[in-house]
Amino acid sequence: MTTCFACPLNCKGRPEVDYVAPEYADPEYETAAALGSCCGVEDPKAVLKGHELCNRYSLDSISTGVTIAFAMECFEEGLLTEEDTGGIQLTFGNGAAMVKMVEMIGERDGIGDLLAEGTMRAAKKLGGDAWKYAVQVKGQEVPMHEPRLKRALGVGYAVSPTGADHCHNVHDTGLTSEEGIASLKPLGILEPMPVEDLGSTKVRTLIYGVNLRVLDNCAVMCMFPPWSPMEKAEIFTAVTGWDTTLWELAKVGERAINMARAFNLREGFTTQDDWLPDRMFHPQTSGPLAETAVDPKQLRMAKRAYYRMMGWSEDTGIPTVGKLEELNIPWVASELTRL
Repeated sequence: MTTCFACPLNCKGRPEVDYVAPEYADPEYETAAALGSCCGVEDPKAVLKGHELCNRYSLDSISTGVTIAFAMECFEEGLLTEEDTGGIQLTFGNGAAMVKMVEMIGERDGIGDLLAEGTMRAAKKLGGDAWKYAVQVKGQEVPMHEPRLKRALGVGYAVSPTGADHCHNVHDTGLTSEEGIASLKPLGILEPMPVEDLGSTKVRTLIYGVNLRVLDNCAVMCMFPPWSPMEKAEIFTAVTGWDTTLWELAKVGERAINMARAFNLREGFTTQDDWLPDRMFHPQTSGPLAETAVDPKQLRMAKRAYYRMMGWSEDTGIPTVGKLEELNIPWVASELTRL
């Protein structure tokens, strides 16, 4: 096992194989699932090589894997042909084709030039039913965490300013036990919740949890060390010398979310963009999620509850002047006056 620079966690394995450069670590869960399971690829050599190439080309392995899976589905449904792919049989399970697609995306070569734009833009260019296979929110591909199980996570995907993101989010499966909600108790989340619940307490938990995750981003803190929110406040005080409270730190995250929201609204995003891809509203064809899916009505109600709790217009999702004043960023309102 090895680490990123100066990290104490040792969470990265280092492969000892002759087909991957030794400086590249083993793929972690998201990468293995995106390049492997999502593309139907069972060959670990192909997944390791695809992972190496993603790192060499500075590609996000989640979006890369999901985009290649999108292309595979389009190929199997006749929206892409061998003429488009340069003769490559871009079918699910073809590990060599998956690796070649990573390379072509990195080089923007052939079909890779289209796929390098991601599934949203590629689907618009292909037309037809391609949009059904583009599993993305606001142009960012859905990661390897399933809204058909984790309902609050799905709301988090929908309302996130950057689209589907599992990092500044909550994971419902971790909220079902006393241990799982321990870090949220200082914020008033006192009882565990069923995994598929999407009531007002779950929405409130999403807001509080996201505030703290966005705080991590603002502070450039890794999300993996198991510091509690109270311990983070102590760390901030020790490092800065400021008498910082958890309440103040949570406001940092909330302020950042509202500023990102205002930016998106100014650039043309609307409440219609706060939604999940069509596939999430249908059960999987097999397995434990074969009889469940996201209920659009329930998602719509949860989204409106989220807007209300955030101090945004329930109809437009625009932050109110009062909310911006409460966050001490009233100047942001001037960017929203034309909306």
